[in-house]
Amino acid sequence: MPLDETTLAYLQTHHAAAQKRLLMWFARHARDLPWRRDRTPYRVWVAEVMLQQTQVEKVRDYYTRFMARFPTVTALAEAPLEDVLKQWEGLGYYSRARALHRAAQVIMAEHDGELPADVEVLCSLPGIGAYTAGAIASIAFGIPAPAVDGNVRRVMARVLAWAEPDAAGLKTAVRAWLPADAPGAFTEALMELGATLCRPKSPQCLLCPWRDFCRARAVGQPEAFPVPRLRKPIPHYDVVAAFTVREDGRVLVARRRQDDMLGGLWEFPGGKCEDGESLPDALRREMQEEMDVEVAVGEELIVVEHAYTHFRITLHAFACRLAEGSPPPQCIDCDDFRWATPEEIAALPMSVADRKIASVLQT
Repeated sequence: MPLDETTLAYLQTHHAAAQKRLLMWFARHARDLPWRRDRTPYRVWVAEVMLQQTQVEKVRDYYTRFMARFPTVTALAEAPLEDVLKQWEGLGYYSRARALHRAAQVIMAEHDGELPADVEVLCSLPGIGAYTAGAIASIAFGIPAPAVDGNVRRVMARVLAWAEPDAAGLKTAVRAWLPADAPGAFTEALMELGATLCRPKSPQCLLCPWRDFCRARAVGQPEAFPVPRLRKPIPHYDVVAAFTVREDGRVLVARRRQDDMLGGLWEFPGGKCEDGESLPDALRREMQEEMDVEVAVGEELIVVEHAYTHFRITLHAFACRLAEGSPPPQCIDCDDFRWATPEEIAALPMSVADRKIASVLQT
């Protein structure tokens, strides 16, 4: 639902007090986070990308290590993608890392190595959408651009008792209270408010600097806003992987295609089981389709349960060897492959699930 005239008037009436109270609260209660120190546009950008769909506490250490390895746009642009993915390993949503790397190269080639101080130009860079562009613009450059993430959506929906806020209306609402002289601090404060006090469940309304303006609190139903979005059932898949060992002790690993999910990461090859297919049969079929090899499937080594955003998997890894007379591996449905030592596998970027399979090498 769009904003009505009454709501617009409400925002206008309270904008000065809302700005003052939020900024005062943030000055006292802002968390000490590594990306809030030695701030540069590059550091802001990396932090905002890492924080997409990822909790602050998980990002802290990743951010510190990433910035130590890639302290500048130049360092990031010149690094091999595999190095970037290795630093990202375990953080998830690896398309962010690939886009960050591509964007750094665009910035070097087209923007003289400087992050552009323009919302529209920022949006044209790989991996930067409307929210991230608004956050970078306001925090790094002092541009009064609204940045609406899930936390901000929840806060504003409650303040306005807005059951089903739309993107355009939310931007209008945030812009109405966004101070021209402190947009960066306001943007961070609003996100901080949603992350720490105005939480999805059990919001701490008595500590909120906006409690006197909150319509949802006034009606005694803060958790009723916004109306929860319906979630589809999360599907589950059985997946198989081949831990194929050669006579010299090296293990067969393959690199996923760049455009695939987890693109650029190395894995123990395999794939999804089809209906009615046994796990060994699925593995033999997948190895034939992916690497044009025939494998003898041995014992099951490890079972890994893992959840992604839209589905869950049970990953079954089996000890394998190339069957007698099998042709040598080749990439039919992968980007690259190699026979790797345990030390080489430890240095390759892998998903969390495949890294657990790799732990078998240490036992």
